[in-house]
Amino acid sequence: MRSLSFPASTIECTECRVLSVTPLMRELILRVIEMGALDSRDAEHARLAGVLLDEMNIAPVTPLVLPLPIDPRALAVARHILRCPASTETLDELSRRYGAARRTLERLFRGETGLSFGLWRQKARMLDSIRLLAEGKSVTEAALDAGYSSVSAFIAAFKNTFGFTPGRL
Repeated sequence: MRSLSFPASTIECTECRVLSVTPLMRELILRVIEMGALDSRDAEHARLAGVLLDEMNIAPVTPLVLPLPIDPRALAVARHILRCPASTETLDELSRRYGAARRTLERLFRGETGLSFGLWRQKARMLDSIRLLAEGKSVTEAALDAGYSSVSAFIAAFKNTFGFTPGRL
């Protein structure tokens, strides 16, 4: 992972986004890292920053946002899943634990996150699996640690969510 910082005045975006890094953007980032820092007073640096910012503005946005419900019962369920994405507790079990009917939780998740509970849980698992892969875990370890009983099901869900297989990470 590489991080770059830009003065707020140079960024046109007003919201936080996760971008898919194109091959050109990757090489630009590596070049900037190699240089150490860019100085806007240097014409070469200014051109490099301009191209990088242009690439960032047109880069595809990766769907890594996981909205949280507002209702305290649904939020408690969401936090439970985020603490332990591999949990196999059913929605019925979670509804009993957190004092809300199953249908109430389903309605709250859909209404407050825009996702069904099942899709929300799957996305939480996918996001956790990215963390696991970034930490150097194998695809098999990430699949099992994220709550999948089958590596092939994990790979299919991952590809469906992000558009590429976890092996690419």
